[in-house]
Amino acid sequence: MRYSIIIPVYNRPDEVDELLESLTVQTVGTDAFEVVVVEDGSHTPCREAVDKYAYRLDVHYYVKENGGPGPARNYGAERSQGDYLLILDSDCVLPPTYLEAIDRELETAPCDAFGGPDRAHESFTPVQKAISYSMTSFFTTGGIRGGRKKLDKFYPRSFNMGIRRDVYAALGGFSRMRFGEDIDLSIRIFEGGYSCRLFPEAWVWHKRRTDMDKFFKQVFNSGIARINLEKRHPSTMKLVHMLPTAFTLGTSMLIVLALVLRIVGSWWWIAALAPVVLYCIMIFIDSARQNHSAYIGLLSIEAAFVQLYGYGLGFIKAWWERCVLKRGEFSAYEQTFYD
Repeated sequence: MRYSIIIPVYNRPDEVDELLESLTVQTVGTDAFEVVVVEDGSHTPCREAVDKYAYRLDVHYYVKENGGPGPARNYGAERSQGDYLLILDSDCVLPPTYLEAIDRELETAPCDAFGGPDRAHESFTPVQKAISYSMTSFFTTGGIRGGRKKLDKFYPRSFNMGIRRDVYAALGGFSRMRFGEDIDLSIRIFEGGYSCRLFPEAWVWHKRRTDMDKFFKQVFNSGIARINLEKRHPSTMKLVHMLPTAFTLGTSMLIVLALVLRIVGSWWWIAALAPVVLYCIMIFIDSARQNHSAYIGLLSIEAAFVQLYGYGLGFIKAWWERCVLKRGEFSAYEQTFYD
């Protein structure tokens, strides 16, 4: 068998249903892959949703105690048969040509590991579209996430990642990191001398978080994970990883300066606030144009600030805890990881 699709899930039966439905219409045919769904200690299981596809897909369903996405993926991988493991998040939906695009890329230039970008579906809510924009836009950190071919190194994310079975086994699969475990594996792929690249046409529709509070918790943990990753893999942190923190500190200082100048009656407060306002205008225009909606453009301003401030604050907290106070690896909001 060529592909094993590994899907960890926690309390998301409706999303698993959508993902499995999208797998039934793949242009390569359902005999090219199996599906392994791992229920990671859910209170609302997806067994009923999976059973709907028992006669349409080669699907296998397992239940384990909650341990986080990394161990759940390893659990599924150990019980799979494919030559390649395709790791997907349960909140993804695949276009019909997803596996065909992977086939084409592997036939053209084989590699050990790969990944693809993500997009927002028309059915997504305005908030989901705004969050998707902030996570993929050139004006936030989206330019480094893998939507372009011209990248020095491409580090696949676990919402859309593929890897040869033997490489996965040699690397020991995912670590027990609660957050950043996908980047940890990607770094180990390069450290092991394996080839890895972006498959730009193997994209998915990725729902991400459903509200700004959950989005903040996600990116806050991403900021913490960046410091944890640097501790595990020294010298892997680049200047670009510090940009959200610089944005957080810079815009905060400008806003405080503008408030002080406004209080003392100086018109220079307008100049102090101008860079922040111009940034908001750029986000609004770009997102409104892409999404054909002024409302989503406005929501994208909020999403961009939530993303950059959330990541920046998590980064600062982890830097203080780990680099200054010399404490061990940690994360936050663990109980809401899948939310």
